[in-house]
Formats: sequence, C-alpha cells, structure tokens
Amino acid sequence: MKKENRIRKNEEFKRIIALKKSFASHEYIIYYDDRLLDHARFGISVSKKLGKAHIRNKIKRQLRMMISSLIDFENCNFDVIVIVRKEYLNNSFEDNKKSLAKALKKVRIM
Repeated sequence: MKKENRIRKNEEFKRIIALKKSFASHEYIIYYDDRLLDHARFGISVSKKLGKAHIRNKIKRQLRMMISSLIDFENCNFDVIVIVRKEYLNNSFEDNKKSLAKALKKVRIM
C-alpha cells in the first residue's frame, strides 16, 4: 500500500471514528466515511494489548498487504479505519484475509 493511500493524521482518525459508521467482526472494527481525495485511503490501528512493538508492526504489515491485494484505490469511494482485535492473533493469515474481505463486502467497500 502506497503512503498516499494511508491515513496518518490523528485528526482524520478522530473525524472518521466520530461519524460512527462502522462494522464489527471478531477480528476487526471498520469505520468508514466518504473519501475526501481522488483516491481511497486506509488507516490501521493496533492496540498495545495485542503485543510488543515487533508483533504490532507485523500485524500492520500484514494488513497493508491484505488491503493492497483486495482494494482498487482509484475506484473505492471511502476513507477507512481498520482497528484490529485480539482474535486476529488466533487465526492464520489466510483466515484473517478472508475475514477482512467479508467485512469489507458487508460495508460495500469492495
């Protein structure tokens, strides 16, 4: 996922979460809003409760890989925040990817 497709500012995270358009699954909480730029952007949040820094970084790398393989950023109409839950650690990469795809389809992002 390119850096231009990421949400990095705290104000943008707060704005999207405050709108309360969300979907929750066992592994993720997804907040979304209409996109502000000409392409979709994604933000990833991983709590310290999930592990030390190297584990959280691994989760973020995996999520960026999943998102870049699932989403067409030019045709997607949303800015999205993905918050990872503890259940993520109990599943394999493929199971987590399927769960993310299912959650994004329910929200009609894919």
